[in-house]
Amino acid sequence: MADAKPTVGFIGLGIMGKPMARNLMRAGYPLIAYNRSRAPMDELAAEGAMLGTSPADVAARADIVILMLPDSPDVEQVIFGPNGVAEGIRAGSLLIDMSSISPVTAVKVAEELGKKSVKVLDAPVSGGDVGARQATLSIMVGGPEDVFNEALPVFQALGKNIVLCGGHGAGQITKLCNQILVALQLEAVAEALVLGAKAGVDPAKIVQVLSGGLARCGVLETRGMRIVNRDFAPGFRVRLHYKDLNNALAAAKAYEVPLPVTALVTEMFKRLKVAGRGDLDHSAITTLLEELAGTVVQKHEA
Repeated sequence: MADAKPTVGFIGLGIMGKPMARNLMRAGYPLIAYNRSRAPMDELAAEGAMLGTSPADVAARADIVILMLPDSPDVEQVIFGPNGVAEGIRAGSLLIDMSSISPVTAVKVAEELGKKSVKVLDAPVSGGDVGARQATLSIMVGGPEDVFNEALPVFQALGKNIVLCGGHGAGQITKLCNQILVALQLEAVAEALVLGAKAGVDPAKIVQVLSGGLARCGVLETRGMRIVNRDFAPGFRVRLHYKDLNNALAAAKAYEVPLPVTALVTEMFKRLKVAGRGDLDHSAITTLLEELAGTVVQKHEA
């Protein structure tokens, strides 16, 4: 008889977290779910998940605790705040933070929980809501190799491209590199489609042609036609990408690396957030360029 799988506590059941938790259940992991709002907890409970009453309760009952939270302050509050993970987690347990946060925070979490003999990995992801649902996420991991190997079966239930990038914080640094590249691709795709649309070319044709040449990229593949179809329902929210870009600029300052184009695109994301579009998909950067150009990217009627 195969060994029983460890119990996983999953904290943070948003656009990414809820489908990730589902995939762990499908892979046979007993799951304890916790979220600030109740509805997603009840949804997973109806599918067989156990429920936690607090982060401390989840940590006390689980062998592995996974966090999928919006930002560094959220992670610190859930771990170190009242009824936090640190109050309940047992020595020898594993905490995997899959949130996208500051590398400084990731290192702090590893150091503080290490004092309690808790193993820690930072493991942010890329692939958006589609990758979360389909268990095809790219997972970039920071931490000791032996702990990474222990966690690998869990990662394999969530993603396909799983890489140990280095020590604590290395996963978060790699995620910031990812977010820079995605943001700049989003802005470039938006520029291309706005130019083409204003010049009278069907943007759907532009997406089709560019997807087969050197300009092809993940953003064009996953967001090109969504932009054309005016579908800005969030796969990854503007406000969260803005947060990641600010973390990238902070890291660039610390390491004395100039990021001139990233700084410009960060300001564009700030404008979207200030304009009340922070909860739209990050491809909504197109709408900012549309306003500047006085046009709309929209599929031509046949």
